[in-house]
Amino acid sequence: MGTIEKQVAAGGSKPLTYLTRAERIARGRAARSKVPRSAHGEIEFGEPRDPIALLEEQAASRVPELVPIRYGRMLASAFAFYRGGALIMAADLARTTSSGLRVQSCGDAHLSNFGVFGSPERNLVFDVNDFDETAPGPWEWDVKRLAASFAIGGRENGFSENERRSVVLETVGAYRKAMTALAEMRNLEVWYSHLPVEQAVAEFTAGVDPKRLKKAEANIEKSRTKDSMHAFDKLTHLVDGEPRIVSDPPLIVPIDELLPTQMERDALEEEMGNLIRSYRRTLETDRRHLLEESRYADQLGRRRPGA
Repeated sequence: MGTIEKQVAAGGSKPLTYLTRAERIARGRAARSKVPRSAHGEIEFGEPRDPIALLEEQAASRVPELVPIRYGRMLASAFAFYRGGALIMAADLARTTSSGLRVQSCGDAHLSNFGVFGSPERNLVFDVNDFDETAPGPWEWDVKRLAASFAIGGRENGFSENERRSVVLETVGAYRKAMTALAEMRNLEVWYSHLPVEQAVAEFTAGVDPKRLKKAEANIEKSRTKDSMHAFDKLTHLVDGEPRIVSDPPLIVPIDELLPTQMERDALEEEMGNLIRSYRRTLETDRRHLLEESRYADQLGRRRPGA
């Protein structure tokens, strides 16, 4: 069977194109032929770079009071600077060759943006947990940023050059093996694939220092206790019997302090309400129902753990 085209809607809408497995393999081989693996280890700058100018350009759209705090955090270490410099790395990677296979990338796939969290089914899974830099782009960028983060983090933690090289190779090797396994799966299998935390511990802790392993296991157990009510209790306090956001400027500023007049606060509250209603319409039926039930319960003062 060749390429399958499906008309997504009547009225001449553009059809979606589905490739067979053989066609996807051929496409991948063609991309490999065009851009061999060795090409990914090369970069030509050609002209002077100004990373600070990129950060300043980015800061123009940020909250002014928070920019010095961000810079202060980035100055803490080389890895902290790397974490905050996703734009710098993207600018560098834009100068490199790519296979032409584009994805909805994480955009900031360094090692600290992976962790343990609860799935919708309330199971602990290990996965990427930060998507504020997500954007369409070459699939290679996420892999390169992740690999570089292990090299920098390893250097900061005193690992030798050979150890860092071994870790980086293991990282990209694990990615390659996972993608090979996913390529053999059907669409539904890929959609529901996940990595339970118990499996992650079993697979990735061989040879780990017992003290580090014990600390990791303690962090996992701590993750089991975290839910929305945990954050609610941490971020709010009661004022005249009503929950209010704890003021901690400039990081956290309640609306009452941020906007001086009631008219401004009412306008913002209406705008936020419209955004939530718009978001609710994008949800699947079961999740929309859950959101509406939780909101109704909150209005009645019947807050439930995990709601």
